[in-house]
Amino acid sequence: MAEYIDEYLTISKPSEGLFKDRGSKFLAFAYPVSSETEIKEIQEKLRDDYHDARHHCYAYMLGAEMKVFRSNDDGEPSSTAGKPILGQIRSFELTNILIVVIRYFGGTKLGVSGLIHAYKTAAEEALKSAEIIKKTLLDVYSLKFEYPVMSEVMRILKEENIEQIDQKFEISCSVSISFRKADTEKILSKFDRIENLKIEFVETR
Repeated sequence: MAEYIDEYLTISKPSEGLFKDRGSKFLAFAYPVSSETEIKEIQEKLRDDYHDARHHCYAYMLGAEMKVFRSNDDGEPSSTAGKPILGQIRSFELTNILIVVIRYFGGTKLGVSGLIHAYKTAAEEALKSAEIIKKTLLDVYSLKFEYPVMSEVMRILKEENIEQIDQKFEISCSVSISFRKADTEKILSKFDRIENLKIEFVETR
C-alpha cells in the first residue's frame, strides 16, 4: 500500500512582503488557507482595500499532496506574475497557502524579466517573514455504540492513543475521535470487529 501523505508545511499566520523597482511597488500578502471559498473571500477583501492598484496577481496551493494549485497574472504579460509567485510556494515546499502580490504601477515598464524578478522577490519577502510550521492531517469520526461494548471501544482508544473530542456515556453512547489520516485504515479495521458499533466519517482537518 502506498504511504499516504498526511504531513505538510504551511504558514502559521498571514505575513507581508514588499519589493520596489523603478517607481513600481509590489505588495505581497501570504495567507494560510484551507479552501477555495476562503481564498475568494480574501481576494475580494484585498480588491476592496487596494481598489486603486493596477494588478492583483496571485497563486495558491491546497492539500497535503499539493495537487490543487492555480496562478493568475491579472493582466500582466503571460507567466510574468502568477508563475513566479507559485514558484516561490513550491521552492519553500508549502501548501494550504495563498499569496497575492498587488502592483502599483510607477510609470516605467519593467520588461518581462523585470516583472518575473519583481513578483518572485515580493512573494519571497512575504515568505521570509512568515513562520513556517508543519501540520498533520487528522480524520475525525463519530462512534455510536451501546454501553456493554464500551470497554472494548475504550481499549482501542487507549491502545492507539486516539484523541477524544467529545463523549456521551449513557445506555447509548457516542464519542467523537480524531487521529492521523495515515492511520485511518488500521484504526477502522479494529473498530470493525466490535459488534453493533456505528462509525461515521465527520471531516478531515
